[in-house]
Amino acid sequence: MNQNQKAFLFTVMAMGFLLAPELAFAGLESSLMGIKMKLTGVILPLLSVIGIAIAAISFFTGNPNAKQHIVYAVLGCIFGFGAQAIVDFIAQTVR
Repeated sequence: MNQNQKAFLFTVMAMGFLLAPELAFAGLESSLMGIKMKLTGVILPLLSVIGIAIAAISFFTGNPNAKQHIVYAVLGCIFGFGAQAIVDFIAQTVR
């Protein structure tokens, strides 16, 4: 098993452990709501902050693609922190 496969397996296992308490509910709707809340409330904002940190490191080390990294990180933050609002907007539009 190469390094990429190990990293992927670790990521899948970590996501399983993060979502396991939410999947223990008996109802499907409550399970899906729990997963949605975990994704939009914890995981996406955390990934957004990590993206900003990586872009900042890229900028301070003088990477020629730093400007592009910062743009992607800001877009990631907009979607990461605004995910709950986006989901609520789509849910209201469908109903």
